Amino acid sequence: MSEQYWLMKSEPDVYSWDDLVAEKEGTWDGVRNHAAALNMKTMKKGDLAFFYHSNIGVEVVGIIKISKEAFIDPTDEKGQFVAVKVKPVRKLKNPVPLKAVKANPKLAEMDLVRLSRLSVGKVRPEEWTEILQMAGEKA
Repeated sequence: MSEQYWLMKSEPDVYSWDDLVAEKEGTWDGVRNHAAALNMKTMKKGDLAFFYHSNIGVEVVGIIKISKEAFIDPTDEKGQFVAVKVKPVRKLKNPVPLKAVKANPKLAEMDLVRLSRLSVGKVRPEEWTEILQMAGEKA
């Protein structure tokens, strides 16, 4: 079982859940925020993350697994930022919209709520369980 949980945002018109499923394993690159990059450097193979559609849809749509730990992002010409490899685990039964996350007092301290511009955030185990329950799934 994963010891760390994450939430990773992607704009679905750039890279969507369906894109990842079609690829079977994707490279999570293009992150240029130092806090998000630090989170990616902390990820371990096997960690689980929520796949979150940002800007369009604005909802948690699936669960992904880190399949390769941080390496130099091939899209970064200066070689300062990292990427990770991810694989789809499963689509959530019901997507969890940002409005529902913000309305849930149990999630008030979640990175997604507190640090809304952060593209890769930590998720506490109790937040992970709560989101799964909101999606109609068992933790």
